[in-house]
Amino acid sequence: MQTHLRAITGNEAKTGEGPLDALKEFYRAFNAADMTALEAIWVEGEAPSMDNPIGGIRRGWGAIAEGYSRLFEGPAKVQVAFHDFTSQGGEDWHLFVGRERGRCETPEERLDVAFRTTRWFVRMNDAWRQLHHHGSVEDPKMLADYQRLIFGGRAKGSQYQGIADTKV
Repeated sequence: MQTHLRAITGNEAKTGEGPLDALKEFYRAFNAADMTALEAIWVEGEAPSMDNPIGGIRRGWGAIAEGYSRLFEGPAKVQVAFHDFTSQGGEDWHLFVGRERGRCETPEERLDVAFRTTRWFVRMNDAWRQLHHHGSVEDPKMLADYQRLIFGGRAKGSQYQGIADTKV
């Protein structure tokens, strides 16, 4: 297992390290709200999954894409960097476990955000693709404020409102 203390924003140069380059591409695409690039980095079809307090549990690329679209088309802009992470993997899988920090902004308000994050990549047809993401929040007040900014008020129907152990 390797421990990485540097931050990944997506602006870093590719190094030829397949899974690490895929991680960088995910953060580049997410921070740019680039749906085409996000689709290219995720596994196709019904296999991928995501679990976080904004999108809930989503299975399949279609449901994951709908969650990203809802976030990107909403009033808030979210930018994060992945840091303080470990990585381990094999020939066709790689797991990154760490933290995200960043900012959520609307025209009226700015909020510093922090998440615990796990991203699992697999190699398919010689390309590294994200198969699973799980995120959680340690600070219940930050989560409530984050949900308010994302949803524009109370978290509409969010099963996670006020629960501290969930994420974006």
